[in-house]
Amino acid sequence: MGLIFAKLWSLFGHQEHKVIIVGLDNAGKTTILYQFLMNEVVHTSPTIGSNVEEIVVKNTHFLMWDIGGQESLRSSWNTYYSNTEFIILVVDSIDRERLSITKEELYRMLAHEDLRKAAVLIFANKQDMKGCMTAAEISTYLTLSSIKDHPWHIQSCCALTGEGLCQGLEWMTSRIGVR
Repeated sequence: MGLIFAKLWSLFGHQEHKVIIVGLDNAGKTTILYQFLMNEVVHTSPTIGSNVEEIVVKNTHFLMWDIGGQESLRSSWNTYYSNTEFIILVVDSIDRERLSITKEELYRMLAHEDLRKAAVLIFANKQDMKGCMTAAEISTYLTLSSIKDHPWHIQSCCALTGEGLCQGLEWMTSRIGVR
């Protein structure tokens, strides 16, 4: 009887999966959030605090928290970590100078107790820009292959066109129920 109920619930009920979208300021976090929501580019200004939206993909509900990435706000990211299933780290593929800061923030997050079960999707954003780093270069620099206790995936994307974003969401959807 319990199995039948569970199958029916999976058809008609829904469960929300908490996602935090983080990255340095100007990486494209808010643009990506609103591409997910409306499939269009929205004029944005620097996020102070957070934006939150529900995104539904193939009957899967993601509650996405886009958190401001300015240096003064990064110390408060941990207030959003509780019950997070997915981290979306947005990397500005053109911003070579600050990639070391992104790496520090990534490993600080991964060490946090509240994120010990979170899967990580890295969006290598701004792939449309001349001279940008490839996803492979970013992966090497961030030493992603050393991450053994969190499932992770890096995806090239362009927030302005939406290219690559669906593939990232598909990876997240495929991770539900795996851990």
